[in-house]
Formats: sequence, C-alpha cells, structure tokens
Amino acid sequence: MALRHAVLAALLDGEYSGYQLAKGFDIGVANFWHALPQQLYAELAKLEREGLVEGREVVQETRPNKRLFRVTAAGRAELEAFAEAPSKPSFIRDDLLVKVQAADRIGTTAVIEQLEERAVAAEAKIQLLGALLRQLRGDADEEEFLRRGERIGGYLTCLRGLTFEQEHRDWCRRIAGILRERQAGHVER
Repeated sequence: MALRHAVLAALLDGEYSGYQLAKGFDIGVANFWHALPQQLYAELAKLEREGLVEGREVVQETRPNKRLFRVTAAGRAELEAFAEAPSKPSFIRDDLLVKVQAADRIGTTAVIEQLEERAVAAEAKIQLLGALLRQLRGDADEEEFLRRGERIGGYLTCLRGLTFEQEHRDWCRRIAGILRERQAGHVER
C-alpha cells in the first residue's frame, strides 16, 4: 500500500485541510499507516498534480489562508482499483523485538524498561481509541452501529487498532514480567 491510498481513503468523508488530515491520521489512520505531517502535505500536492484530489483555497481573515482537499472521480477510481488488487500479508518490523530476541545474551534491564514504556503507551492509545469508537457510534451500542451505521470503515479500522494495542500491551507486560523473573533468578544464583 502506498501513502496515496491512505490519504485518498481518509478524504472520502469530505473536504479536509492538510492540518485536519494530519490530525485525523494521528488519531485514526495511524492504527494502520504512519505518516508525518510533511509527508501528508507532499502527498496531497502530488495527488493534486495527478488529478486524484482537488484543492481549493479558503480565505481566512484572522489566520493564514488554507487549502481544502477532496477526492475527485479519478481518485475514487484509483481507490477502487486499489481495493480490488490482492493485499499483501502484513508483517511485524519492530526494533524492540530484536532486543527481546537478544535478551538471553545481553543485559535485560533496559529492555524491560522499554517493554514497560510500550505497555504504558499502548494503554494510552487504548483509552484514546475507546473514546474515538464511542464518539463514532454515538448513542448506538456497538452491534447496532455495526448493523445499521452509515459509515463503518473508520470504526472497523479503529477496532483493529484497539485489538492490536490491547494485544501489544498484554504482550509487553508479560514479556517484561518473564525477563524480570529470569533476571531475579540469575541474581540469586
């Protein structure tokens, strides 16, 4: 997947400025695609040159002017073609896993600390995603929203992000505990 497809998908709900897009990425899309604001602005410019998004300038009196972007028919066609193409399997690429793999042969104190930090960060994202899910479904309970909600794509990706963060938090806590126990056992010998 290219950043272009994540940007096009994020713009399906309406017109957004680069700033709004970056905020939306940071909260929702970051569950499955990470991009820095500079990358988003560069991608928007590229998509506009290619005719996949259309931008318009909005004059503001007390702030600098801003540009709002929306997906064009060509952009929707690009996204449709992407949706029809086979998806590649996902994979994990995480430097912390390399450190854990080497834990048998290196000091583990720093690795344990990093695992605990990751668990705390995952817990914070769990809280954020839970609030976002509640906001998206409004007064409806989850099952009702999933059956009858108008747009559920963002909700479904947030559910995946929530599950990922819960599993990540639990794994980090468990591995930190295992390494701490092993570390204590080596000290006692």
